[in-house]
Amino acid sequence: MSPSTVVDRGLEGVIVGATGLSNVEGLEGRLTYRGYDLNDLAPNASFEEVCYLLLFGELPNRYQLEDISVRLAANRRLPQALIDWMQATPKNAWPMDVLRTMVSGLALFTPVMEDGAHPSNPRAAIALIARTPSIVAAWDRIRRGLTPIDPLPNLSTAANFLYMRTGKPPSPEAERALDTYLILLADHSYNASTFAARVTASTRADIFAGATSAIATLEGDLHGGAPGKVMQMILEIDQPERAEGYVRELLARGERVMGMGHREYKVRDPRAFHLERMAQELGDASDPKWYAIARALEAAADNVLREHKPGRQIHANVEFYTAPTLYSLGIPADEFTCMFACGRMAGWTAHILEQLADNRLIRPQASYTGQARLPWVPLDQRGRRDAGRSGLPNGASPASEAAS
Repeated sequence: MSPSTVVDRGLEGVIVGATGLSNVEGLEGRLTYRGYDLNDLAPNASFEEVCYLLLFGELPNRYQLEDISVRLAANRRLPQALIDWMQATPKNAWPMDVLRTMVSGLALFTPVMEDGAHPSNPRAAIALIARTPSIVAAWDRIRRGLTPIDPLPNLSTAANFLYMRTGKPPSPEAERALDTYLILLADHSYNASTFAARVTASTRADIFAGATSAIATLEGDLHGGAPGKVMQMILEIDQPERAEGYVRELLARGERVMGMGHREYKVRDPRAFHLERMAQELGDASDPKWYAIARALEAAADNVLREHKPGRQIHANVEFYTAPTLYSLGIPADEFTCMFACGRMAGWTAHILEQLADNRLIRPQASYTGQARLPWVPLDQRGRRDAGRSGLPNGASPASEAAS
């Protein structure tokens, strides 16, 4: 590596592309979708309107909104073979593993072009947006030993998901809470999963490949896997007054307070405001305990983190209040990341189409840190390495490894 080479680990601060879909202004704490402030969209728009905005570049009129709503409704039903596949899946399979596999599997039921690829267009995007919540709802029931429920054509994306989990139409409050959640999670510029989708699309792989790459990337704790860990903390704390002691014990063990801090935002994540409001409203309507603990946990984390890291501002991010919001809707913690994917599929597919519209293969450089210019050693002159250095687990030989 040349002494003059600058390595930006994690690509922090590096501009790798351009997008007209969303803009993250981290210093101001502002997020916009195609120029519309999220603080205007979240309380006023529907998820269907935001899908249209991301895919087609403008807010829909009444006719356009009706059209995309009908198209989403027409695509929600899953192929029976895909449901059979889920029913044959081990019931203890991790929900994100199931979602990743089934989204990839949707390609098997979609016509291909002559080169074997699937058309990557708004029609395919709408189908993926529609069917992702259906997969999550179907698996939720299947793993509980219940029969999947077909969607209803006259319900919104949010209402249909809640109905397909329980068989009962949701309350207006529950529908609106989930609808707002989906809006808040719909896009967030070049986050890790979106970047993965665009890298995949840049090879001219199709929209199903890009969406599958995105879901696989979302699963990690440093991206979409955090809300479940936040809920685990809330459940372990159990009472608001225990929050500060819990945070101090967590930091003393060298662990992170999940849901706190964000790579981009230097102030409180603007999405956290709306999620906190929903968590409080849902708590007021049912059980306020989870919101009360979450609020105490955020306050404790703010105080203790300022002590441990003076001069740094670490605030709640989108995952933090996702936990009590979704939990209050009856969604189990191990499905939280799947719900993230249900909203973000709108942004992922829009980014894939944007990438393909003005494509260049994404192929960054890397600084090589390995050994250089080693002389070739013939096989019979390389000597015998001890078993512990064989490069195989526990000193296993290639033969025994292949037989295992």
